Amino acid sequence: MPEGGGRNDAARASRHTMQGSVRLPPSQFGYLALVCGTGAFGGFLFGFDTAVISGTVGPLERQFTLGAALLGWTVSSALLGSVIGAAASGALSDRYGRKISLILAGVLFFVSAVGSALAPTLSALIAARLVGGIGVGIAGMIAPLYVAEVSPAGVRGRMVALCQLAITIGVLSAYMSNALLRQLADAPDSSASHGPFNWIRDEVWRGMFAAEALPAAIFCAALLLVPESPRFLAKQGAYQKAEEVLRRLAGGASASTQIEEIRNALAREGGAFRELFSGPLAKPTFIAIYLSVFSQLSGIDVVIYYGPKIFEEAGFSFGRALDGQVFIGIILVLFTLVALWKVDRAGRRLLLAAGNAGVLVTLLLMGLFFSLGTVNGVWLIVATSGFIASFAFSLGPIPWIVMAEIFPTKLRGRAMALATLVLFGTTGLLGQVFPWMVESLGAANTFWVLAAGTLPTFFFVWKVLPETMGRTLEEIEQTWASSYRGQVSDSGTRD
Repeated sequence: MPEGGGRNDAARASRHTMQGSVRLPPSQFGYLALVCGTGAFGGFLFGFDTAVISGTVGPLERQFTLGAALLGWTVSSALLGSVIGAAASGALSDRYGRKISLILAGVLFFVSAVGSALAPTLSALIAARLVGGIGVGIAGMIAPLYVAEVSPAGVRGRMVALCQLAITIGVLSAYMSNALLRQLADAPDSSASHGPFNWIRDEVWRGMFAAEALPAAIFCAALLLVPESPRFLAKQGAYQKAEEVLRRLAGGASASTQIEEIRNALAREGGAFRELFSGPLAKPTFIAIYLSVFSQLSGIDVVIYYGPKIFEEAGFSFGRALDGQVFIGIILVLFTLVALWKVDRAGRRLLLAAGNAGVLVTLLLMGLFFSLGTVNGVWLIVATSGFIASFAFSLGPIPWIVMAEIFPTKLRGRAMALATLVLFGTTGLLGQVFPWMVESLGAANTFWVLAAGTLPTFFFVWKVLPETMGRTLEEIEQTWASSYRGQVSDSGTRD
């Protein structure tokens, strides 16, 4: 039974964990890490693009005299692009491959960085941010999918969690580059704020956006050196090439077994999009959509987007707010490492339940501090850091890991595109209404509303979410079919 796992599932998980983490020679594991790290670098650009806007909110608000509604649109315009990118990512990855789609995302990130930095008007800036958002939507879906498809079962959780670690490093890098440029702009005697670099002082937001161009170019170049997903190659009928890739990633004996499992699984799969909403795939589709919605309703992105404003409201200056965000970025990275350490040992369900509990408690505390007015000190920073830490090892990586694992190969791209579309749509909606919520309900009530949104996840983990640790993608696929046949059989017996 998927919910409980059972002894057989535990034994299978242990067997695959041993195969993944012990039997791979160091050189082979190094190659696997290189391939997965390259794919996960799309997450770095995802995180950088998401977080860089936080440092530009204040300068843009002052330069363009933005009200609450226009500020919300400026911030969430990239999220509209993310929705567009997510909607297109499934068809792109299924038709042209995971690798080509990631290269396209890298090009879009580069164009957005340069376009945002050189934007002559607010409209041009919003258009450039939309382009970057499309890259976020594509990379956000395809990076974990690619990593999941190239990873052996025993280390797949850790490898997919690299995507989330890369996101957190991207967030931290954006915070640090924002803070550095802010310091250069504020330094009265700095040569970087005079002459041809006068824009650093007068329009520091341009430099903040431009900083993304270099990693975007590196990402595109690095992708030329890694192979296409072996499961995509098999789906296209290129079984020999797929097996060659698997041999380099997982070893000869394992590759022969895996390619046979993939061949058998593909023979059983239908591939029609409507299959996601009925029969054995209805449950994994529900799981993916639930995780997409409720991970974002925690409020993680509004804390990232509006972090400097939250700290300014708490009595910190703009510069110190950015310093606080760098500190939060460090917490984000450190606790994502906890997920890498434990996800293939403790499992997906335990991490998700524990992190969700932490998110609930810290959101309640943040609301309490705002309601009591005790925000001019360290306590708000402690609560916010606890929120980030709890999210970083649970609601951050686990949804992406699970979504990349639970769908069959022929539908994996389109199914993850649907889930990613829902995720970015939820993020965009929350980013748009968050300023209105704070203005209308107050900060305390806003955080309490977000806290209430975490409660259904405890029941979801307990009753709905299966443990996928240690299973191959093809075994997980077979689990849904077996479970559905059992349900149909039970229903027929009762009738």
